[in-house]
Amino acid sequence: MKTYLVTGGAGFIGSHLVERLVGQGHQVRVLDNLSTGSMQKLESVADKIKFFEGDLQDVQLMQEAVEGVDIVFHQAALASVQRSVEHPLDTHDACVTGTVVLLDACRRANVRRVVYAASSSAYGNTKTLPKTIDHATHPRSPYAAAKLAGELYCEAFAATYGIETVRLRYFNVFGPKQDLDSPYAAVIPKFAEAILSGKQPIIHGDGTQSRDFTYVQNVVDANIAASEAEGVSGNVYNIGCGGNLRVIELLKEICQRLNKPCDPIFAEPRQGDVKHSWAEIRETEEDLGYEGKVSWQEGLQPTLDYYVKLLSKEKTCKVA
Repeated sequence: MKTYLVTGGAGFIGSHLVERLVGQGHQVRVLDNLSTGSMQKLESVADKIKFFEGDLQDVQLMQEAVEGVDIVFHQAALASVQRSVEHPLDTHDACVTGTVVLLDACRRANVRRVVYAASSSAYGNTKTLPKTIDHATHPRSPYAAAKLAGELYCEAFAATYGIETVRLRYFNVFGPKQDLDSPYAAVIPKFAEAILSGKQPIIHGDGTQSRDFTYVQNVVDANIAASEAEGVSGNVYNIGCGGNLRVIELLKEICQRLNKPCDPIFAEPRQGDVKHSWAEIRETEEDLGYEGKVSWQEGLQPTLDYYVKLLSKEKTCKVA
């Protein structure tokens, strides 16, 4: 049995990872400042974890959280391109300074490995697809730059102090528990909320932009594999499904499954967004044994079911 720390463990991806680790019988600690996360996401395991409420930049709290920990899964971030455009300094503090504080605490506590949640946004717009780990990075937003800076610090701490670090570049993760009501919500919850509320969904751009939508349980699989694989320290891996889907086709599929009309509003493209996203995952498959078992088609239904149930519950509460 190992001891794990999940930063951002009360968030979307982090909470799924915490549930998996607890289910495997491990000792699990969670650090989260609850600015975007919620204890509701950890209801099923709340009595089985040690929770630290606070900020990544709290040096003393961070040191306490990592003492005696074997593996750290660093999921905490202000994970929004648009939020970073509006608040670049906040994004830098959370994603860069917070990561350095964590890595420094880990080296002092002799943590064996840090698995870092990186972002495919680091690639920017590439001339060719799919995006490989050999592609140059051209961040188009403060968020992309901050996540890439965190990657570089992971690489530097591995080289300087011998801390094992593995960087996972996520491609458009979705699934149950992804925030629905945030102004910075991702595209699938935004579409679902609009359609289920009888509003016209908004597409920023002409709808031909494409994404490699990756179900959250695939991402959990990748994190576990990255924490266990031998000979991967210092490496970076793409975490996606190895395909891409146009946003307009995604919207049509959601409308069809919810049996609702599809009448989107087309708005101007947003600052910082990339046109196409598609992961080359060959190295991930070879080194980590990653499979991307759940396709976007398979993952979409439990995700929509979650939002239908959530919105129905909220509506009932308002009526009461």
